[in-house]
Amino acid sequence: MVKGVIFDVDGTLVDSVDLHAQAWVEALRHFGYEVDFDAVRSQIGKGGDQLMPVFVPPADLERRQDEIDRYRHDLFARDYMDRVTGFPGVRSLIERLLADGKRVALASSAKGDELQRYKRVAGIDDLIRTETTSDDVDRSKPHPDIFEAARRKLDLPARDAVVVGDTPWDALAAGKAGIPIIGVLCGGFAEADLRKAGCVEIHRDPQDLLDRYQGSVIGKPGP
Repeated sequence: MVKGVIFDVDGTLVDSVDLHAQAWVEALRHFGYEVDFDAVRSQIGKGGDQLMPVFVPPADLERRQDEIDRYRHDLFARDYMDRVTGFPGVRSLIERLLADGKRVALASSAKGDELQRYKRVAGIDDLIRTETTSDDVDRSKPHPDIFEAARRKLDLPARDAVVVGDTPWDALAAGKAGIPIIGVLCGGFAEADLRKAGCVEIHRDPQDLLDRYQGSVIGKPGP
């Protein structure tokens, strides 16, 4: 029986993927790198440490990575954060999990201050006691570090946990951590790509997962 659920946040609990992609396009352009929106969007779900090497030449990256990341962070906070909205059913789903005695954690590639805003937007800031962000680990998704850190905070073995995420990068990270993952389509990634990356089941969004809770791996009783 699943005893703990680890949620990705961007694209899973809050509608922010397009906003992050646009902020990265704008930030990279500021530093002289012209990039395509769709190309950047396909990389959302990774942290900045994994996304920037796709678009910034290695020689530039070594000396400019921190500067670019700070600029992107400040730009998103100033011009995009207020446009982030929560997906339907987020609070009700987490309330259901907690009522069932399951432990819940958030595991996000966002920075800590961004995650606090997301929790308020999603209406769950009073429900969440366990979380990990890019500030807590050396490597972001698709490395498993964030999910492994969340699992350790929940004090559960991988076999007793499940991840909920919206990107192939979430699925790859969860797989490396040995944790099954449920995919949601609300982040805009294709179902085929999520299944190929390792998702064991797919739902439209948090509300759909709640509506089909009893038939999902998170709601089924153990042997």
